[in-house]
Amino acid sequence: MPVLYTIGMWTAAPAIRQLWRPKVEGLEHVPATGGAIFCGNHISVADEFFLGAVIERPIAFWAKEEYFEKTGITGLLYKGLMNGLGAIPVHRAGGRAALSAFDAAIPHLKNGGLVCVYPEGTRSPDGRLYRGRTGAARLALAAGVPIVPVGTIGTDKVQPIGQVLPTVRRVEVTIKFAKPIDVGEWQEADSQSSAAREVTDKLMSTIQSLTGQQYVARYAPKRESPKRES
Repeated sequence: MPVLYTIGMWTAAPAIRQLWRPKVEGLEHVPATGGAIFCGNHISVADEFFLGAVIERPIAFWAKEEYFEKTGITGLLYKGLMNGLGAIPVHRAGGRAALSAFDAAIPHLKNGGLVCVYPEGTRSPDGRLYRGRTGAARLALAAGVPIVPVGTIGTDKVQPIGQVLPTVRRVEVTIKFAKPIDVGEWQEADSQSSAAREVTDKLMSTIQSLTGQQYVARYAPKRESPKRES
């Protein structure tokens, strides 16, 4: 287990549970052993911390490559944090570079580890649930592991988009887990790309049933970095 993750499980996780007392539903659907992929809606940077706080097993999160490429002192801190937590960099532009995330995640999953992927690809800009990208489904098919749908409610009030630090006051947060999706029935599909889309659509429908969010049948727009004034 990564050093910082271990420290966080003994410090940050108990603090999160004590401060916000997140309500957890469907914990019986979380595998006690073996590899699995958590996939949920993404409404706040706090989503990862709350998920890690309610799951006793360590989770490797996919993180956008920008966190690993920042420069200067801030860049060193970000890279140290991401590496210390065992995060897996994802090249969101796609193509061959994006396969590096699969190269890191597949052995981890086959060895019984847990990975978290947010299929929307970015945080929801308006609280709605956007069309899922197929990366998580393709990863599950390649590694032969189930997908555990996750529905997170309330973290956008703990730390809204653009807010650097979380709100230290009691906010009602609920994390729901649904029955794992067994991708075995899609393993022998004639088209793996079609199978991945079918699995993803089922996943997003399950997530929506957990959160009650309005569904948007298009990909979420990527957030642009704020421009510096000259």
